[in-house]
Amino acid sequence: MPYWTRGQAGRETPQDLFRVLYFGWLAALTLKLLGSAWDVSWHFKWLRDDLAPPHLLNSAGTALAVALTIIHGYTGYGVDKAALRLIQWGTGIFLVAVPLDLINHRVNGLDITSWSPSHIMLYVGTFFMIVGVIRGWFMGAPPGRERTVVLGAFLAFLLETVHFPEQHQEYGILSIGAWDNGATYAEPILLQFAADQMGRPVDRTMMTGFALPVPDFLYPVYAVVAGLSVLVVARLLIGRFGAATLVAAAYVGFRTLVWPLLTLTGFPPSAVPFFLVVAGLLVDAAFLVRMPVARAVLGAAGATAVAYGALVAQSAIMGVVYGALIGHEGLLGAPPLATSSAVWAGLGLLAAWLAVEWVAGRRDLQPIEARVIATATP
Repeated sequence: MPYWTRGQAGRETPQDLFRVLYFGWLAALTLKLLGSAWDVSWHFKWLRDDLAPPHLLNSAGTALAVALTIIHGYTGYGVDKAALRLIQWGTGIFLVAVPLDLINHRVNGLDITSWSPSHIMLYVGTFFMIVGVIRGWFMGAPPGRERTVVLGAFLAFLLETVHFPEQHQEYGILSIGAWDNGATYAEPILLQFAADQMGRPVDRTMMTGFALPVPDFLYPVYAVVAGLSVLVVARLLIGRFGAATLVAAAYVGFRTLVWPLLTLTGFPPSAVPFFLVVAGLLVDAAFLVRMPVARAVLGAAGATAVAYGALVAQSAIMGVVYGALIGHEGLLGAPPLATSSAVWAGLGLLAAWLAVEWVAGRRDLQPIEARVIATATP
């Protein structure tokens, strides 16, 4: 039968076509992942260029994502109405953000921080796009190992998107450490451009403004509230012990593999968020508690404490490892940590966790295997 026919979202989709569409999404998001992984390191070394290789790699993934969005929208295959709207809105926000970001850089030069409004629009667009893809796969994929593995992959892509702006501090802290040890990773033209934009000489104050332009509390608070919320959702959707830990390990494992590829080719190194794996384990452990409210309270408190503790340990331990590898002893292995912010991080995670539990309680978010068993049970 011909597949290129107009239809409404929620249309019955042949299984072979469903797999092709979502493996296409895996390809699109992989290209975007590779581009983004290279992008931050590139911007800590070279003066910005609209046609830089990381941008082109990311654009290839975006082009495939746009094509898939059009296919879903025209044919109605592979998505229900909610998934389609999320994908369309996410893709639309991303496409609007691209020219706005180009204009922003024309007006404001480097736009040094990852946390600028135009950059945040790019992350938000990608976030909604991936959430729509996750819903489409979750609702339509048949039971089995492939369904679980691909769902975990999409959730790892979501974690990467949410955590992406934090890489500014992860690269920045090692760049400051290198400066303090008499070395620089950035090319002189980039340092001079940043200094001219700030109206300062190339000194430590300028380097700090370039590498760590946001408050110290932002990194741990955002990581706990936003990053761990994704892991809570992962545990609920996959429905198995270890799901949150494995999703975190998949993302951290990718960052670990990319690290030597970038550094050995002359690009700046970054701290790697190993603490997410430890925090993911605490999220999984919290789901041993059956009562949703108690689970959220205990889980938020435990995961926050473990995340902050792991960040302190990572800063002490990994700093020595990075220093030995790079040849500059004393480099910190994690961004600056404002420990007093743990209270606010914990409260933010608790609010997000309770919201997730509330939504899960109102909707059937059990994995398909569980729903099939429940339906078949007399």
